[in-house]
Amino acid sequence: MSLDLAVGLVIALALVGANLPFVNERWMAVWPARGGVKPLWGRVGELTVLYFVVGAAALGLEQNLGQIYPQGWEFYAVTASMFLTLAFPGFVFRYLMRR
Repeated sequence: MSLDLAVGLVIALALVGANLPFVNERWMAVWPARGGVKPLWGRVGELTVLYFVVGAAALGLEQNLGQIYPQGWEFYAVTASMFLTLAFPGFVFRYLMRR
């Protein structure tokens, strides 16, 4: 796998993972929510779990391409901010659009 393909795959995974909690009413897109509605705290918790899942996939791809580069806290602050930014369309769709 080339580096360009791996980077594109990680960005696509992040985009899907960041919006997944907001576009469906299932826990982790598998188990149905009680009452048919997930609360906001559940969506935020699911967003946090998916951040780590996408990070683990990115780490696996990085190891597949070569040596894993050690990261500091700044890297994780930036990636978390980027993940929240990618989640904005799903948040707007769920909470700000009039139905």
